Amino acid sequence: MVSIKLSNQGMPPMLAATVRSSLAAFFVWGFVRLQGGSVRLERQDLRHGLVIGALFGLDFLFLYWGTSYTVASRAVVHLYTHPFWVAIGAHFVLDDDRLTPSKLSGLLLAFAGLVAVFRSGTGTGLPPGYWLGDLLEVVAALFWGATTLYIKRVAARRPITHYQTLFAQLFYSIPVLAAGWLLLDWGRPVRLTATVLAALGYQCLAVATFSYILWFWMIHTYPVSRLAAFTFLAPIFGVLLGGLLMGDPLPFLLWLGVGCVAGGIYLVNLPGKDQGPATSPSSPGGERIQEE
Repeated sequence: MVSIKLSNQGMPPMLAATVRSSLAAFFVWGFVRLQGGSVRLERQDLRHGLVIGALFGLDFLFLYWGTSYTVASRAVVHLYTHPFWVAIGAHFVLDDDRLTPSKLSGLLLAFAGLVAVFRSGTGTGLPPGYWLGDLLEVVAALFWGATTLYIKRVAARRPITHYQTLFAQLFYSIPVLAAGWLLLDWGRPVRLTATVLAALGYQCLAVATFSYILWFWMIHTYPVSRLAAFTFLAPIFGVLLGGLLMGDPLPFLLWLGVGCVAGGIYLVNLPGKDQGPATSPSSPGGERIQEE
């Protein structure tokens, strides 16, 4: 989220999102080709690729758009309502991922910890229209959850690898994001400073390529409601690293929040009927790459 705010300083949000998906799709294609595999979907699975790309494109359209109106800390808190939508949706659309009392308690405890972390460093000044940015981030979280659930449901029924899923998400989201740029940001100036390029490079390589490869392998392998709870750690790491590396204050409320997040993740992952890996039948261990 911080890198998005930095790239927004010199590049319109929708244009940055379009460039991000385009470059990351190229990097994923190249990575898989080097291993002798293919990211191409079979004809009968093409419609799934289009749906995944459209959902992801809408997710990042609202995510990047929302950062234009609100501050990064508030954006993170609202975006990370994602595990709730995943857990609730999984209860209704996935047969082996039910919402249990311990799982719901863990999600609530982890989210309370996340709120505590950001209240520990909340300032008083907020930009005009911040509420619109907050709302857009919640919508982005809904589309993120829908993307996760759709991928999990399709992966359990079709011979689609995590590489193919990731490439489809990135490649087929490009038209959605490009349309958002034309409708929302056309004509806005572009100023490519070193900071803007570094922030955009981080989003393309570290986030949309390498971390997504690991994330999609995990989606194909583990119950998504349990997996989604761990995403609460992402903003926590950001705050802690800000204190350890940048000298930001680390007050008691922050450490209390970290403890709540850890306890919440433990409750979510208590043994239950849906415990354990659930690999795609066509992807043993989640690692098969379809050959040309």
